[in-house]
Amino acid sequence: MAEGTTAPGDRDVEAAAAIVATLDRRTKVGLLSGSGMFEVRGLLEHGLDRIDVSDGPHGLRHQRRGGDHLGLHGSTPATCFPTAVTLGSSWDVELIERVGEALGEEAAEQGVAVVLGPGLNIKRHPAGGRCFEYLSEDPFLSGKLAAAMVRGIQSQGIGACLKHFAVNNQESHRLVVDAVLDERTLRELYLTGFEIAVRESAPWTVMCSYNLVNGTYASEHHHLLQDVLRDEWGFDGLVMTDWGAANDRIAGVNAGLDLEMPGNRGAFDDELLAALETGDLTEAALDRCVVRIVDLLLRSRRDRATCDYDAHHALGRTAAAAGAVLLTNDGVLPLSAETPHLAVVGAFAEEPRYQGAGSSQVNPTRVDNLLDELKAKVGRDVTVTFAAAYDAKSGETDASLRDEAIRSVQDADVVLFCGGLPARFESEGFDRTSLELPAGQVALIESLAAQAAPVVVVLSNGGVVHMPWANRVSAVLEGWLGGQAGAGGIVDVLFGDAEPGGRLAESIPEHVAQLPADRNFPGLPRQVEHREGPFVGYRFHDAPGGVPARFPFGFGLSYTTFDWTDIAVEGDGVDLTVSVRVTNTGDRAGSDVVQVYVRDREASVQRPDKELKGFAKVHLTPGKSEVVSIPLDRRAFAVWDVASQAWLVEAGTFDIVVARSSAEPVMEIAREIESDDEVTPVPASADFVMDDATFAERLGRPIPRPREIRPFDRNSTLEDLEDTRFGRFIGDRIVQVGLKQAAEEFPDPDEATQAMIRAALREGPARALVLLSGGMLRFPVLDAVLAACNGDRRGMTRALRVAANRGKRSS
Repeated sequence: MAEGTTAPGDRDVEAAAAIVATLDRRTKVGLLSGSGMFEVRGLLEHGLDRIDVSDGPHGLRHQRRGGDHLGLHGSTPATCFPTAVTLGSSWDVELIERVGEALGEEAAEQGVAVVLGPGLNIKRHPAGGRCFEYLSEDPFLSGKLAAAMVRGIQSQGIGACLKHFAVNNQESHRLVVDAVLDERTLRELYLTGFEIAVRESAPWTVMCSYNLVNGTYASEHHHLLQDVLRDEWGFDGLVMTDWGAANDRIAGVNAGLDLEMPGNRGAFDDELLAALETGDLTEAALDRCVVRIVDLLLRSRRDRATCDYDAHHALGRTAAAAGAVLLTNDGVLPLSAETPHLAVVGAFAEEPRYQGAGSSQVNPTRVDNLLDELKAKVGRDVTVTFAAAYDAKSGETDASLRDEAIRSVQDADVVLFCGGLPARFESEGFDRTSLELPAGQVALIESLAAQAAPVVVVLSNGGVVHMPWANRVSAVLEGWLGGQAGAGGIVDVLFGDAEPGGRLAESIPEHVAQLPADRNFPGLPRQVEHREGPFVGYRFHDAPGGVPARFPFGFGLSYTTFDWTDIAVEGDGVDLTVSVRVTNTGDRAGSDVVQVYVRDREASVQRPDKELKGFAKVHLTPGKSEVVSIPLDRRAFAVWDVASQAWLVEAGTFDIVVARSSAEPVMEIAREIESDDEVTPVPASADFVMDDATFAERLGRPIPRPREIRPFDRNSTLEDLEDTRFGRFIGDRIVQVGLKQAAEEFPDPDEATQAMIRAALREGPARALVLLSGGMLRFPVLDAVLAACNGDRRGMTRALRVAANRGKRSS
């Protein structure tokens, strides 16, 4: 512990500033980047060892001293909890805080100072490859649940990291794409969740995203990092890059970006030192960033603790059941443990799909499978048959597998079909091109539904899927990606030992083509236009003229029944409390979620029909009641007024909608709100997708043109360079080396891993090759290659001369 003054988690900014005051300029610049893939540099002369950070939205991926940012190399075993898509569907703040506490305990046991999570980007489009890693399509729900996770992690003296700030809503060309959107949509939809989490949980760190936001990289976006995050929201922690996201490091320091990750032996150090000499970077700006880095070193926990991995496995099982959403049920569920013959169909029952692919991939302490859990539940008196029906890795089937599956169910009393998306369909690094299940699985479901026995479909997937077959089976249980104990949680739900506690945190559309965002997803390689504005998810489905969702936001069935009575709204002005008495009128214990939406009946700006502004989850045994109280404040009624740069409340009539889902109101209570605020009128769009004129008006400027491919520079991608013969040669070699390295680590890398590597290399900026090389490649060499691709012989010679001079200095 440095200087013997700071306990883990405590702040001592004055002590940090005093240490920084003793450092020379080169040492301070050196602290601005990590010392390895997941290590932050220490200051041994001040008693500060380096610290480890670890990916961990749903479990630690701690790679001790070394590793990679894409989840290719092995990591220390840790509990793989349900992924964010599952936790989000729980709507359970207390449960998620408990999961956060467990993550913090495991971090302390493994010597990790900061857990890189949670992620709370908005699910703008259901085909986003990383939807499994995010909580919801709604910013209020995302913010509240993320804040709970942060509080849990940090209760153990371990830092949390909100990510990815901001507007990182797709994987396609995520390192170079410019998210173009109007300011009101930015504020109300894409920043609100981060604001809630920052204000309510005080995270130690925030991670900036790869992409540009309205023309400026997030890693150097002064307005987002300084004006909004720090000055307006009061964030006082450290901002780090996503791995390889630094672009212009001088602009980043000036914008308040503190730490560049991963370490790359100071790729930007010479540029930063030169900027200090020229005045493009001030010592004060440098010191502000370094103080925050030293502050993190001071407050980080370094003592080891022990944790109960068995208890964490049990918690994961509970969380998986709490996030499972029962979408349809004709009464077949819950199953009886005395059912004579249960036929299980589907390879996922034996080889579970329980987590997503990429940087969040956890090496689990153990993994349950549904087939074993089912047999353990029913014992030897029940016949359990099994047919794989399809390949677990590819999702593909053939006539022989299909015939075997149909034969296996002929004498069954109930059929359980375990299906979903294989890992190759969804991963970090690429987006899905369809919401369909594998065609073979759809055919199997249809064939099974034509048999005599009732069919229960259990899904394992990180993003929503089309379900045109849902009405032809007896029940659909959406299990999402339930973590290492997910299979046990699903069996608990199937037999009624646990309630299907989930409610959808994202809408499931009839078809993806109905969504306004689908017109501009994933957009162009360099630019994605958010022309749908706020009409994402239920904000579109429930709007006048919108297409109703197949399964609406907030929806989920139960095994018991609940009665809501004594619904009231009390309070004055915009400080209100909604109260509801919830009674379990059934014969089983269960949970229910009271959802409160606010509707502005008449507004000067175009608003969604209603927006979630409060919720409460209640757990009740049969016959018991509980009164839940849900507060509403000024922000529940406000809009972001671009002209005045403020949250304003327009006077008028508002409906307080108490609902079971966004499409199932129980009661609407009108309240007259008085206000002197004057919201600047903005004409409504004639369509859910803005035309050129409307979009330009909302942007307040002409619609930007995507950047030209030439001349090539550090932000050119390998795809761009393939426009030249030399670039094609270089690009092919780089991709081959990347795939070869993956094959050396994993003798049989799956398709998701290979696709992720190709996308990361081909769609990423050339600078990332330097930033992720661990210091093996330097910028002058890259600059020489780019000059060669541009046909600039003088530039190439000049860059090579710089490279040679730096090589001499290094030696």
